[in-house]
Amino acid sequence: MTEQPALAGLHIVLDPGHNGGNAAAAAEMAQQVDAGRGSRKPCNTVGTSTAGGYPEHAFAWDVAQRARGLLEAAGAAVTLTRDDDAGIGPCVDVRGRSAQEHDADLLVSLHADGSENPDVAGYFAIVSDPPLNHTQGVPSRQLATALLDALGRAGFRPSSSYPEALSERADLATLNLAERPAVMLELAEMRNPAEAAVAESSDGRQRYAEAVVAGLEQWAAERR
Repeated sequence: MTEQPALAGLHIVLDPGHNGGNAAAAAEMAQQVDAGRGSRKPCNTVGTSTAGGYPEHAFAWDVAQRARGLLEAAGAAVTLTRDDDAGIGPCVDVRGRSAQEHDADLLVSLHADGSENPDVAGYFAIVSDPPLNHTQGVPSRQLATALLDALGRAGFRPSSSYPEALSERADLATLNLAERPAVMLELAEMRNPAEAAVAESSDGRQRYAEAVVAGLEQWAAERR
């Protein structure tokens, strides 16, 4: 009997943070949208960049493209929240609702952090807290744990800014509006010189993509 691919039957939404056209669309980006919990936030932002000018939106897009190829090879269906790295948006409320609107199993939002302190380093995950529905509770935390474990196994450094590299926030529409397990990953600190060098390299982005996929494979295996 032929063994099924590791992620057969799984539908994943990957959300590459920001977009390449956001900087030139200030008015559109400033429009207020639903952020959950009765709050509103700007549609989207430009994101951060390395000291050398490599932007977060390009990093997130490249990692997402690499991860999509690996995920599809492992049997998963993959939906991206944007089609390229030259457009604008989509707004954070659209991103947050994307998993349930595409009838997907989960949402992983890919980002890189931009601490002003260049000594800050390490990856971390963010979950919505307090949870607004069942999936934002234990299921999202289980997904975060699997992704964080895989990043650690891949040799990346966990953030020292958050216990167990997990941040809990109530203000992110991408997480607040999700009705499927949802995690935001801050894969690198763009202003840390060592991590910026990894993020700027093709090999480094491939390693990040492989770690994300390994985390999703771990999560899927734990659900069986």
